[in-house]
Amino acid sequence: MLLLLLLQVWASCLWLAGSEVVTSFESSCPQFFFRETPPNEALQPENPAWICQNYKNQYYFATLYDRNRRIPVYSAYLYQPGPGKRPKTWMVEPQLMSPAYPKTMEKEWTLLNYFSVSLDQLSKSQAILKDYKNLTGLNRGHLNPSSHHPDSSSRTATFTLTNIVPQNEKLNGGAWNNYEQQTMTRRTQGCNATYVVVGAVPGNNYIAKGRVNKPSHIWSSACCEVDTHRRKAWAVIAENDKNEVQLLTLGELEDVLTQLYGRDQVSLFHRDCPRE
Repeated sequence: MLLLLLLQVWASCLWLAGSEVVTSFESSCPQFFFRETPPNEALQPENPAWICQNYKNQYYFATLYDRNRRIPVYSAYLYQPGPGKRPKTWMVEPQLMSPAYPKTMEKEWTLLNYFSVSLDQLSKSQAILKDYKNLTGLNRGHLNPSSHHPDSSSRTATFTLTNIVPQNEKLNGGAWNNYEQQTMTRRTQGCNATYVVVGAVPGNNYIAKGRVNKPSHIWSSACCEVDTHRRKAWAVIAENDKNEVQLLTLGELEDVLTQLYGRDQVSLFHRDCPRE
């Protein structure tokens, strides 16, 4: 009995990393969007989940998740790069199974061994580590990259499978990495605050025996506040089978996404962000 009690106490202490499935970003974690305005509903999937990604009781970014395709639609964050090591721990989102579970991201191992969750139960709600094993030409591509965050906790928070898509490995380690590490550094010179929304366009192919969608395109957009009166914006898009990144204006990316999704006009940021 004492051993069981100690295990329960220990397990409860593990719930330090957290993400919360919420009803809207505006009411729960609006701080990751310029003027607290998320993208409009033109990108919303059939079965969405709004996740405020939290670690050690602090929100670090926001993710709109596609439950059916088991990939994020987009992640939104503040660009605040800093030095530090790349984390190695991968986590999943318990609340995608049910709101009854704690508001946390956690390791698969912990869920399976201490919270009576089966791998089948977990896999029905989201992508799991097994889905990304033995891939050919693809790897786990962050939407929100760990290197764009200033410390260990914020970087670790990006290592959740709800922030990952199957990405062409040459693109991920090549032109896309160049954009994340070099182009962003140049473009954000003089910015007091840079808001980023980075996403993936669903494709026609899947990995893991049809479980996880392979996006057709990866894209990123940014709106930078130079001062109280000046802002600048930029965007990129890449086909997910080529090692090439195309630099666009924010307005051009919104038009391209509108064509790719075939729905209403896409709006990624508040109207005060320049589209040209």
